[in-house]
This record gives sequence, C-alpha cells and structure tokens, in this order.
Amino acid sequence: LNALFDMPAMFDGMKLAAVATVLYVIVRCLNLKSPTAPPDLTYQDTALNLFLLKSCPVLTKEYIPPLLWGKSGHLQTALYGKLGRVSSPHPFGLRKYLPMQDGATATFDLFEPLAGHQSREDVTTVICPGIGNHSEKHYIRTFVDYSQKQGYRCAVLNHLGALPNIELTSPRMFTYGCTWEFAAMVGFIKKTYPQTKLIVVGFSLGGNIVCKFLGENRTNQERVLCCVSVCQGYSALRAQETFLQWDQCRRFYNFLMADNMKKIILSHRSVLFGVGSTKMVDTDLSRLYTATSLMQIDDNIMRKFHGHNSLKEYYEKESCVHYIHNINVPLLLVNSGDDPLVHNSLLTIPRTLAEKKENVIFALTLHGGHLGFFEGAVLFPQPLTWMDKVIVGYANAICQWEKQKPPLFIQRSDDV
Repeated sequence: LNALFDMPAMFDGMKLAAVATVLYVIVRCLNLKSPTAPPDLTYQDTALNLFLLKSCPVLTKEYIPPLLWGKSGHLQTALYGKLGRVSSPHPFGLRKYLPMQDGATATFDLFEPLAGHQSREDVTTVICPGIGNHSEKHYIRTFVDYSQKQGYRCAVLNHLGALPNIELTSPRMFTYGCTWEFAAMVGFIKKTYPQTKLIVVGFSLGGNIVCKFLGENRTNQERVLCCVSVCQGYSALRAQETFLQWDQCRRFYNFLMADNMKKIILSHRSVLFGVGSTKMVDTDLSRLYTATSLMQIDDNIMRKFHGHNSLKEYYEKESCVHYIHNINVPLLLVNSGDDPLVHNSLLTIPRTLAEKKENVIFALTLHGGHLGFFEGAVLFPQPLTWMDKVIVGYANAICQWEKQKPPLFIQRSDDV
C-alpha cells in the first residue's frame, strides 16, 4: 500500500484501482464472515470413542480462532511459519546421540516431566516434528512445555540434517517416510524406561512417519497407548499433482518449502556430495540449484538415499496410506479444512479409515491453517494453541481409559 501511494499524481486513477484491489484481497484473506463451528468428527460409536469424546471436550467444542485474522488459513500458516508460536517457553532437555547401522547419527532431545501425571503412571510422549524441523522450533517447545507440566516425559526427534549445528556423519539425511531414526529413539525410550507407556505424536511430515512406523510392524505398537497425527497429507503420490496447482497459492508454498530444503541440503554439501558419497553425482547438485518444487528435489536427491528407482516408487513406499490401516492402537487424525498445503481430496483417506476402523477418530476443523490453530480474542494469539490442548487432552483421556476401563470392556476381553 505504501508503494502504491508513493506513485506520481498522474497515476491517481490507477492508484485508486490498485488500492481497492489490495484492500479487497486483504478482506477476502481475513475471511471475517466465515462461521466457526466444532470440528467435524468421523468415528464409530464404540465405547472407547464415546468415552474419549466425553473426556476430551475440546474435541467437541467450537474452535474459535482470533477474530481479525484467524479465519484465514494463509495467515494462520504464515504466522506459524514465521514465528512458530508467540512467547514460546524454553524447556530444558538433554540431547541424546544414537549411532545408526549405516554410519548416520540420530539425535533427539529428552525432557523430563515437571509434575506427576494424573494417572500416576509413567508416560512418555514421543514426538516427530514437521519437515526439516527439530526440538528447537517454537511450536515444538510450546507443546513440550505444556506436556511436561501435565506430567509427560517428552522425547523429540531431530530430523537427520535439520539441526544447523549438528553435522551429518554419513551421506544421508531425513526423507519423507524414513522411520529409522524415529524407531531408534522409541527403542531407546523403551529400553531406558521399561515401565513407561508411549503416546506417539507426529506433526505434518512427522505424522506420516509415525503412522508408517506403527503400521510397518505390529511389534512397533507394543506399549503404545495411542497415536495423534496433525496436518499430514497421507499420500505423497496423490498430493503430488495438487501441490503443483496454484489454487490456495499451493504452488507458491511448494516453492518456499523447496527453497528451505535446498538450504538444508546445501548446508551438508560436503558430506552428501563428497568423496564418500556413492549415490550422488555432480549433475544432481546442479539440478538441485535449479529446482523450484519439492517434487524436483525428491526426484533428484531424496529418493536416492534409499535407492528408489523413480519418484513414483519413492512416494508409494514412503507414504503412510499403505500402512495406516495396520494400526490397532487408538488413533486421532487431525486436519484443517483451510490448510493451504493439504488438498481437500486427500482428506478422504482419514475419513474413510475412521468409517471402517473402530479405533480411529478423524477431526476436521473449519480453520487452523497448517499447524496454526491459534486461539485469541481479537488480534494477539495465545501462546498455547487449540492443537496443543487437543493432543494433551486426548492423551489424558486415553490414560484415564486405561486406568478405568468400563466393566463391559473388561468382560469382553476376558471372554476372548
């Protein structure tokens, strides 16, 4: 707007038209007239699901975003992307290093609980962040701090290569669906705390990883109380075409995310493209410089870390859509209807799953953007978000269910 008003007087007519256009776009972006409503829930009327919804009322109550901007998925996503969270706390954790079989070194941060859990049990939340994220991101710190105060121990995976001050020890970094590092972290927690039960949480890309991890092998679900996935896309192959479309500015977000991935990859250039690397060549590096989408980076770089022959094969084998139906622990899948990164066509996957499987609840909010879900009265958001409250509330309800299972449920188990 400032640039428009600085135009010479001879362009007054153009200025007025341009200002009117900009203001119209801003008003449409704010979406003030859009209604608010409780999440649209898909689930079967089982004793467990009814108990969870009663014990976690935040899932059934109206989600009210900040009045002036919270009904715009773009602004929610932009604020999350720029700030992560506001007034973010600084929880203290210990960094753990786990050597992998291929020479890579997985790292995660461990945070001890700051209070006793309401169930009086030892419960650990194992967390997988979004693409290129780690334990130092503000949205992760906010969630960890809240969880600690509710009596949860937290373990947060740092995606391989994502931490700027940690060098790679092998020519490989994190990919869309590789579960090796997350499995190593979970194995460490189970071994170190033999009495603990696990709450599995994944954000965005992390949601794909945790669901794929649990569905890959039934033994991965041992000692797991439940799993929560927030804002994931479920199938990279089906999302590929939608992520190249311009509606909801999705192609622009694709470009920004690809640019960020370039920076992460290039920060480890000497290891990934050096003498010890057998999977990358100079042409791969030159193609990386010219890439403008995540799909180009995945095709030229990421799929080769695990020897996939094509992008189609990489997306098919790395997507949780082929594994998620094997999950038998309680599963909460959360998405936002105005998420500019996840196309609505992808949401048929969790909705169909919840219709078919008794252990699944799918919650779709009208607003929230991508990992935003900010709350607040008019302008300024609160540090704690609706998303944080839902995850911890659902986990608390699961722990309560385990502690006080209805007699009917116990009788059925005995009969079996």
